[in-house]
Amino acid sequence: MMLRHSWPHAMANGETAMALAEVPARPEQVFAALVTNEVERWWGSSDTYLMTDWAADLRAGGRWNVLVRTTDGRSLPASGIFLEIEAPRRIVHTRRYDWDHPTLGRRETTVAYLLESVAGGTRFTICHGGFGGLAEAAAEHADGWARVLGWLQRYFGAGNPVWTQQETRRSSIPPR
Repeated sequence: MMLRHSWPHAMANGETAMALAEVPARPEQVFAALVTNEVERWWGSSDTYLMTDWAADLRAGGRWNVLVRTTDGRSLPASGIFLEIEAPRRIVHTRRYDWDHPTLGRRETTVAYLLESVAGGTRFTICHGGFGGLAEAAAEHADGWARVLGWLQRYFGAGNPVWTQQETRRSSIPPR
Protein backbone atom coordinates (compact mmCIF):
# COMPACT_ATOMS: atom_id res chain seq x y z
CA MET A 1 0.00 0.00 0.00
CA MET A 2 1.39 3.39 -0.98
CA LEU A 3 1.35 6.48 1.20
CA ARG A 4 -1.82 8.45 0.72
CA HIS A 5 -1.18 12.05 -0.18
CA SER A 6 -1.64 14.11 2.94
CA TRP A 7 -1.63 17.85 2.64
CA PRO A 8 -0.25 19.52 5.73
CA HIS A 9 -3.06 20.43 8.11
CA ALA A 10 -2.63 23.10 10.76
CA MET A 11 -4.66 24.87 13.42
CA ALA A 12 -4.10 27.16 16.38
CA ASN A 13 -5.72 28.66 19.42
CA GLY A 14 -4.32 31.43 21.58
CA GLU A 15 -1.98 29.00 23.34
CA THR A 16 -0.89 26.32 20.85
CA ALA A 17 -0.19 25.75 17.14
CA MET A 18 -0.52 22.24 15.73
CA ALA A 19 0.30 20.77 12.33
CA LEU A 20 0.14 17.31 10.79
CA ALA A 21 1.21 15.67 7.52
CA GLU A 22 2.40 12.38 6.14
CA VAL A 23 5.91 12.35 4.74
CA PRO A 24 7.11 9.72 2.21
CA ALA A 25 10.15 8.66 4.23
CA ARG A 26 10.89 6.39 7.17
CA PRO A 27 10.84 7.97 10.67
CA GLU A 28 14.64 7.56 10.88
CA GLN A 29 15.06 9.66 7.73
CA VAL A 30 12.65 12.35 8.91
CA PHE A 31 14.33 12.44 12.32
CA ALA A 32 17.75 12.95 10.69
CA ALA A 33 16.34 15.70 8.44
CA LEU A 34 15.17 17.55 11.58
CA VAL A 35 18.24 17.32 13.80
CA THR A 36 21.28 17.34 11.50
CA ASN A 37 22.60 19.95 9.09
CA GLU A 38 20.42 18.21 6.49
CA VAL A 39 17.84 20.76 7.67
CA GLU A 40 19.71 23.33 5.56
CA ARG A 41 18.82 21.40 2.37
CA TRP A 42 15.05 21.52 2.71
CA TRP A 43 13.85 24.01 5.36
CA GLY A 44 13.05 27.16 3.44
CA SER A 45 12.65 28.38 -0.08
CA SER A 46 14.13 31.04 -2.31
CA ASP A 47 11.00 33.20 -1.92
CA THR A 48 10.81 33.04 1.91
CA TYR A 49 13.98 32.27 3.84
CA LEU A 50 16.72 29.65 4.10
CA MET A 51 18.21 27.94 7.14
CA THR A 52 22.00 28.12 7.49
CA ASP A 53 24.64 27.43 10.11
CA TRP A 54 22.64 24.68 11.86
CA ALA A 55 24.35 23.30 14.94
CA ALA A 56 22.98 20.90 17.55
CA ASP A 57 24.15 19.02 20.61
CA LEU A 58 21.66 16.17 20.24
CA ARG A 59 20.93 15.15 23.83
CA ALA A 60 18.51 16.20 26.55
CA GLY A 61 19.91 19.49 27.81
CA GLY A 62 21.87 20.06 24.59
CA ARG A 63 21.57 23.34 22.71
CA TRP A 64 20.67 23.93 19.07
CA ASN A 65 20.91 27.09 16.98
CA VAL A 66 20.40 28.19 13.42
CA LEU A 67 20.49 31.33 11.29
CA VAL A 68 17.53 32.19 9.12
CA ARG A 69 18.59 34.13 6.02
CA THR A 70 15.71 36.18 4.63
CA THR A 71 15.20 37.17 1.00
CA ASP A 72 16.06 40.78 1.91
CA GLY A 73 19.46 39.70 3.27
CA ARG A 74 18.80 39.74 7.03
CA SER A 75 20.26 37.05 9.30
CA LEU A 76 17.84 36.12 12.08
CA PRO A 77 19.17 33.74 14.75
CA ALA A 78 17.01 31.21 16.60
CA SER A 79 18.01 28.77 19.33
CA GLY A 80 16.79 26.44 22.01
CA ILE A 81 17.47 23.47 24.24
CA PHE A 82 16.51 19.86 23.62
CA LEU A 83 14.26 18.72 26.46
CA GLU A 84 13.53 15.16 25.27
CA ILE A 85 14.94 13.01 22.50
CA GLU A 86 13.58 9.57 21.76
CA ALA A 87 15.08 8.72 18.38
CA PRO A 88 13.48 8.31 15.90
CA ARG A 89 10.05 8.89 17.45
CA ARG A 90 9.96 12.08 19.48
CA ILE A 91 11.79 15.37 19.92
CA VAL A 92 10.86 18.14 22.35
CA HIS A 93 12.81 21.39 22.46
CA THR A 94 12.50 25.00 23.44
CA ARG A 95 12.56 27.61 20.71
CA ARG A 96 13.37 31.29 20.87
CA TYR A 97 13.99 33.93 18.27
CA ASP A 98 17.12 35.84 19.21
CA TRP A 99 15.63 38.96 17.60
CA ASP A 100 12.35 40.81 18.03
CA HIS A 101 9.81 38.71 16.14
CA PRO A 102 6.86 40.94 15.14
CA THR A 103 4.13 38.86 16.86
CA LEU A 104 6.12 36.82 19.41
CA GLY A 105 9.09 38.95 20.37
CA ARG A 106 11.77 36.86 22.10
CA ARG A 107 9.34 34.67 24.03
CA GLU A 108 10.53 31.12 24.53
CA THR A 109 8.10 28.46 23.33
CA THR A 110 8.18 24.66 23.28
CA VAL A 111 7.97 22.49 20.17
CA ALA A 112 7.21 18.76 20.23
CA TYR A 113 7.62 16.55 17.15
CA LEU A 114 5.99 13.12 17.02
CA LEU A 115 7.02 10.74 14.22
CA GLU A 116 4.84 7.67 13.67
CA SER A 117 5.52 4.95 11.13
CA VAL A 118 2.65 4.48 8.67
CA ALA A 119 2.38 2.51 5.44
CA GLY A 120 4.62 4.29 2.96
CA GLY A 121 6.21 6.76 5.35
CA THR A 122 5.83 8.81 8.51
CA ARG A 123 2.94 10.66 10.09
CA PHE A 124 4.54 13.82 11.47
CA THR A 125 2.70 15.80 14.15
CA ILE A 126 3.97 19.11 15.52
CA CYS A 127 2.63 20.69 18.71
CA HIS A 128 4.06 24.15 19.38
CA GLY A 129 2.98 25.63 22.70
CA GLY A 130 3.66 28.57 24.94
CA PHE A 131 2.07 31.41 23.00
CA GLY A 132 0.28 32.54 26.19
CA GLY A 133 -2.72 34.24 24.62
CA LEU A 134 -0.85 35.63 21.61
CA ALA A 135 -3.45 34.34 19.16
CA GLU A 136 -1.92 36.13 16.17
CA ALA A 137 1.49 34.55 16.87
CA ALA A 138 -0.04 31.09 17.33
CA ALA A 139 -1.99 31.37 14.05
CA GLU A 140 1.08 32.65 12.19
CA HIS A 141 3.15 29.74 13.50
CA ALA A 142 0.46 27.20 12.57
CA ASP A 143 0.58 28.53 9.00
CA GLY A 144 4.37 28.42 9.12
CA TRP A 145 4.40 24.79 10.30
CA ALA A 146 2.07 23.81 7.45
CA ARG A 147 4.54 25.42 5.04
CA VAL A 148 7.50 23.64 6.69
CA LEU A 149 5.73 20.27 6.45
CA GLY A 150 5.08 20.95 2.76
CA TRP A 151 8.79 21.61 2.21
CA LEU A 152 9.63 18.38 4.01
CA GLN A 153 7.12 16.42 1.90
CA ARG A 154 8.66 17.84 -1.28
CA TYR A 155 12.18 17.12 -0.05
CA PHE A 156 11.34 13.45 0.35
CA GLY A 157 9.08 13.38 -2.69
CA ALA A 158 9.63 11.80 -6.10
CA GLY A 159 11.76 14.75 -7.27
CA ASN A 160 14.39 14.18 -4.61
CA PRO A 161 17.30 12.12 -6.04
CA VAL A 162 17.88 10.30 -2.73
CA TRP A 163 14.20 9.33 -2.48
CA THR A 164 14.03 8.34 -6.12
CA GLN A 165 17.05 6.04 -5.93
CA GLN A 166 16.48 4.45 -2.54
CA GLU A 167 12.77 4.49 -1.86
CA THR A 168 10.79 4.16 -5.06
CA ARG A 169 11.67 0.47 -5.23
CA ARG A 170 9.45 -0.10 -2.19
CA SER A 171 5.70 -0.32 -2.44
CA SER A 172 5.41 0.32 1.28
CA ILE A 173 7.40 0.73 4.43
CA PRO A 174 6.30 -1.81 7.02
CA PRO A 175 5.14 -0.37 10.33
CA ARG A 176 7.35 -0.88 13.38
